[in-house]
Amino acid sequence: MDPITLKALADFPAQLEAHYGAIPKAHTHWKPASWEGIPSEHLTAIEQLCHVRDVEIDGYQVRIRRTLEEENPFLPGLDTYGLARDREYHKQDAVRVLAEFRDARAKTLEMLKALSPQQLARWAEFEDYGQTTPIGLAHYLCSHDQQHLAGLQWLAGKARVSQSFS
Repeated sequence: MDPITLKALADFPAQLEAHYGAIPKAHTHWKPASWEGIPSEHLTAIEQLCHVRDVEIDGYQVRIRRTLEEENPFLPGLDTYGLARDREYHKQDAVRVLAEFRDARAKTLEMLKALSPQQLARWAEFEDYGQTTPIGLAHYLCSHDQQHLAGLQWLAGKARVSQSFS
């Protein structure tokens, strides 16, 4: 596993918290009139945090485990909007969600760092991505992280502009 990807994964919890902090407090549950151009899913700031937490735990941790335990498993995507609705993301507390995410990311990093060369070479079929390995999953997770930092910055920009016109 390359050090730059591991470092990016390790640094992400602090970045996520900082980017969430760029959202004006009155806008953590705010939805723009149009989602056109958002680089992530159509989720409010608090929903973005919950999504990142759940993708970590129910997505990538499960995918890595299944790749290690099963022969070429099929790894499905998650229903983002179904999870947001069913888990009531809009009612979640950001401090708690960020703490849960930090703990989950630490566990993911422990899993990745402990993998042998043979384990890193195991194959799986990831829905919408194709054949992958635990190394590929780590890169996709890193990419997902960046997508949600961009989504939070997009929301911060829209929120600041909306404040100018209110």
